[in-house]
Amino acid sequence: MAVFGLAHAKEDPINLFIQPGYFISPETLGALKAKWGLDKPIVLQYLTWAGNMVRGDLGDSVMQSRPVTRIIGEKWGATFKLAIVAWIFGTVMGVPLGIISALKRGSPTDYFVRGFALFGQSLPAFWVGLVGIWIFAVYLGWLPVFGSGAGLPFWEQASYYVLPVLVLGWGPMAGYMRITRSAMLEVLDSEYIVLARAKGVTTTVVVWKHALRNALIQPLTIATLLLAGFLDGAVLVEVIFAWPGVGRVAVEAVNQNDFMLITGTVFIFTFLFLFMSLVADLLYTVVDPRIRYS
Repeated sequence: MAVFGLAHAKEDPINLFIQPGYFISPETLGALKAKWGLDKPIVLQYLTWAGNMVRGDLGDSVMQSRPVTRIIGEKWGATFKLAIVAWIFGTVMGVPLGIISALKRGSPTDYFVRGFALFGQSLPAFWVGLVGIWIFAVYLGWLPVFGSGAGLPFWEQASYYVLPVLVLGWGPMAGYMRITRSAMLEVLDSEYIVLARAKGVTTTVVVWKHALRNALIQPLTIATLLLAGFLDGAVLVEVIFAWPGVGRVAVEAVNQNDFMLITGTVFIFTFLFLFMSLVADLLYTVVDPRIRYS
C-alpha cells in the first residue's frame, strides 16, 4: 500500500505519456487514463491492482507495455546466478572464519579476522564497487566490470562475476563471521561442552559435533534472509556493474515512475523475503532436535 501510494504521489503517472513540447488532446488524455485506470480514485486503483495480483496478474509496465511478470522473468536468471554465487561465497567464507576466530579468541588471528569483518560491515557497497572498478578494471585492467558476460565461454563469463560477487558478498561474510563467532563463544562456555572435554572427547568432535550444531541457529537465520535479499536483486551492485538483473529493473522503474513495474517488483521482493523466513523456521528443526512444530 505504501509503495503504491508513493508511486502515485511522486507525480501523475499519466505524465509519462506527455513528452515536453508536444500537444496531447483532452480526448487522448482521457483515453489513456481510462486504459490504465487512472481515472478512478486512488483507493479503487489499489483495490483493482490487489485483486489482479491475487490472481497472479501484476499488470503491464507503463513504459514498456508488457506484462510485469514477463519483464521480471526475463531478468530473473541474471539476478539468480549472481545471488547464488555471492551467497555461497559469503557463507563458505564467513562461517569458517567465525569458527576460527572463536577458537583463537584473543589471538592475532582473531583480531585480524574481526578487523576484516569490521571493514566489511562499515564500508558502503557502492564505494567498494567503485574502488574495485578503478583498481582492477581501470588501473590494472584485470577484470571486466560491465554486464554479466552472457553467451561467453565459462571462464570468460566467470571473470564478470568476480568483482560483483566480492562487493556483494563481503558485507554478508562479515556478518556471518561476527554472528558465528558470538554464537560459538557462547556455546563453548556452556556446561555440556566443559563436561564433554572432561570426559576426554577430542577437540574436533567437541567443535564440529557439539558446539557448531548448537551455534548454527543464528547463522542459519541470517543465511536464509541474506539469500532472500540477494534474490531480491542487489540494487546498488547491479546498477554499478550494469548487471542485467531485477534490481536494476527496479531502479529504472523508480526513475521512470513506472508505477505498475514498481509495485510488481516490490511485491515479488516481499514474497521472497517472507518465503525464506518460513524456510528458516522449518530448518530449525533440522539443526536443533529440541525444536519441534506440532
